[in-house]
Amino acid sequence: MLKIETTHDSNFTTLHLIGEVDASNSIELDEQITGLVESGAKKILVDGTKLEYISSAGLGVFMSYIEDFQENEISLVIYGLNERVYQVFRILGLDQLIKIKSDKEEALRV
Repeated sequence: MLKIETTHDSNFTTLHLIGEVDASNSIELDEQITGLVESGAKKILVDGTKLEYISSAGLGVFMSYIEDFQENEISLVIYGLNERVYQVFRILGLDQLIKIKSDKEEALRV
């Protein structure tokens, strides 16, 4: 099960991911990110502090936007991942393509 909460600040939008991102719900994450890209967001933070699991489908959502983020000068920073979830990003080399920080304060400095 996945719950996504969105909060807006004057300089950034945060997606709070709660639970698990898998093939059955990755479309929800995709729709949220599409909405932010289309709305002209320039800085997106992804709060992973309550993310328990992410499947390849969930990772694929992030991968599918890498080029869009670069072309539209959108900064995406993921923070607060637990070690197990972080290792999934790292094993696939996504930590080299996506900014991943340990906490919100670090993410805000990017």
